[in-house]
Amino acid sequence: MAAGKEIRVKIKSVENTKKITKAMEMVAASKMRKAQDRMRAARPYSEKVRNIATHLGQANPEYVHPFMKAHETKEVGFIVVTTDKGLCGGLNTNVLRLVTQKIRDLQAQGQRARAVAIGNKGLGFLNRVNAHVVAHVTQLGDTPHMDDLIGPVKVLLDAYAKGELAAVYLCYTRFINTMKQEPMVERILPLSQADLVEQTARSGDQHGWDYIYEPDAQSVIDDLLVRYLEALVYQAVAENMASEQSARMVAMKAATDNAGSVINELKLVYNKTRQAAITKELSEIVAGAAAV
Repeated sequence: MAAGKEIRVKIKSVENTKKITKAMEMVAASKMRKAQDRMRAARPYSEKVRNIATHLGQANPEYVHPFMKAHETKEVGFIVVTTDKGLCGGLNTNVLRLVTQKIRDLQAQGQRARAVAIGNKGLGFLNRVNAHVVAHVTQLGDTPHMDDLIGPVKVLLDAYAKGELAAVYLCYTRFINTMKQEPMVERILPLSQADLVEQTARSGDQHGWDYIYEPDAQSVIDDLLVRYLEALVYQAVAENMASEQSARMVAMKAATDNAGSVINELKLVYNKTRQAAITKELSEIVAGAAAV
C-alpha cells in the first residue's frame, strides 16, 4: 500500500491548498467591495476637476500652460501602475504587455523611455528589462494616499514642464466589472484643450462658466492642472486596486474549484488502487487454498 499512502499524502496536501485559496477568495471579496466604493467615490472629484480645468482654459485662451505645449524631444515618460502582490491572474501581465509594445513602438521611432513605477510587480518588470526608472513607490497597502503618489509623479511632470519629455503616458488596469478588467495606456501629457472639451461633453456638462480669480487666473490654472493630473493618477491607482481584488477573487475561486476536482480524481485513483490491492490479496488466498 505504498502507492496508496502516497496518494493519501497528495490528497491531504491539495486539501490544505484548497483551504488557503478559499480563505484568500473570501478576503479578496471583502476587500473588493471597499476598493470599488473607493474607486467610485473618486470619480466625481476627477470629473469635476477636469470640467473646471476645461472652463478655465476656454475663459483664458491667451495663457497656455506648459502642460499644453508640445515638445520635440526624443524621450517619453511612462507612469506604470501595477499591484504589489501576485495571485491575481493575468492582471499585471496584460498591462505590462501593453507597456512593452508601446515602448517598442516608440523605440522604433527613435525615442527613449523613462518610467515611474507604482507597484512592486511593475518595478520588478521594468528593472528586468533594463528600463530607465526615475522614481517608484511600492507597498501602498489597501488604501492609496495622494501623499504617497505626489512625489514620484511630480518627477515626470517637472521633466515635461522643462521640455525634457515629448509625452507622458499613464498605464493601468481599468475596472469594468467583477469579471472584466481592461488594461489601458493613455496619454495624459501634453494636455489638449480639444480633448478636455470632448471629455467634458461626454460627461454631459455643456455650460460655460466665468470665475473670480484669486490671486490671478494664471496661478489658479497652474495649480489646477497639476491637481488634475494628480487626480488622474490617483483614480488610476484606485481603479487598479479594485481590478486587483476582483481578479484575485476570481483567480482564487478558480483555484479552489480546480483543487476540488483534483481531490476527487485522487480519491478515485486511491479507491481503485485500494480495490486492486484487496482483489490481489483475495486471489492469492484463493490460489493458496486451491493448492493445499
